[in-house]
Amino acid sequence: MERITLILALAAAPAWGFDANGVTLGASEAEVQKGFPTARCKPMEWRTAAADRRCDDAPVRFGGVDARISFFLKANAVQAFDVRFEAPQLERMAQFLKEHYGPPETEARETIERRGAPREIYKLRWKQGADHAVLTSQHGRRRVDLNVWRGNFDTEVYRFK
Repeated sequence: MERITLILALAAAPAWGFDANGVTLGASEAEVQKGFPTARCKPMEWRTAAADRRCDDAPVRFGGVDARISFFLKANAVQAFDVRFEAPQLERMAQFLKEHYGPPETEARETIERRGAPREIYKLRWKQGADHAVLTSQHGRRRVDLNVWRGNFDTEVYRFK
């Protein structure tokens, strides 16, 4: 009986790791193209130690929302992916991510005071070992971003070689 309870609990829990329609961090370029058949993969436009290839896809469905996605690979392994979607879909996507990735480590709404109008930002953050996911929405902006990465990709990707 305990074994059945454990199996049911594991089946109901979110899968470990961050993915986009089943394509996880660490996946190969072939797995990206299998999951996103219209993805266009090419060498990075700039030289960086964080990634050597980039795969961009035409509009996709992710979490029940129309979105665009980019995967960043190094040595044939996904190091990061970015999902961009329209701001009116924020609540729907946030709910999907909470169910799919589990409860966020932090969820915050903050106002950054600055000259002119203050900037209102909503963020959800997840962390699993060396993997991170951050959903960021800025009030008044048209698009929302979900950035998912492994290790120090977020700081290294724009550090040019």
